[in-house]
Amino acid sequence: MVSLLDIIGPVMVGPSSSHTAGACRLGLLARGLIGGTPQSGVLQLHGSFARTGEGHGTDKALVGGLLGFRPDDERLREALQIAEREGLDYRFEKVTIADAAHPNTVRISVELNGNKATMLGSSLGAGRILVQEIDGYSVEVTGNLHTIVLVAEDRKGSIARITGILAEHDINIATLRLSRKERGGDAFMVIECDEEPDKKAGEELKALDWVRWTRRLPKVSGG
Repeated sequence: MVSLLDIIGPVMVGPSSSHTAGACRLGLLARGLIGGTPQSGVLQLHGSFARTGEGHGTDKALVGGLLGFRPDDERLREALQIAEREGLDYRFEKVTIADAAHPNTVRISVELNGNKATMLGSSLGAGRILVQEIDGYSVEVTGNLHTIVLVAEDRKGSIARITGILAEHDINIATLRLSRKERGGDAFMVIECDEEPDKKAGEELKALDWVRWTRRLPKVSGG
């Protein structure tokens, strides 16, 4: 189903919904993976992002997202200068990403206080995005809903315990996807929620001794 947003595009700082609004949202999700503005980041641009991104403001939009700016934030125009003042050490690389699903694709590697994360995502047009990979795990994250991502030991009953904690906090699960690299290895969960998970719910998930790490990602797009 095509929404009005798909036709007219998002409210944003221009010039391009795919190269700026979508790129900004990808930066916001990468920021969420490490819980704040990174100290350093490497942004590998593929396809159209690499060829025409600078002219369309993709560089400013990605860095602005890492700084926590939304697509309609006027500060996006000065994001590179703001990042320099705030000590965000970043660099861009033009690369070819094998099997990239879309020409507007970026791989973002970020670090904050020793906490590292790598994310592969694409801007699909009209501000829509899709994250296909986080730390080597295949995922599907759109940013349309509040999202929890976590890595845990592949134990029996783990899904029931995690969903139980969310239910106790009156958080309704919209979707839950589970992937693992091998049987008995670590499992990667992506949980999309109708309500924003509160800090206490996140702390209870982190307290489970078989959970490696967990992150709450913001809703960055959608109605």
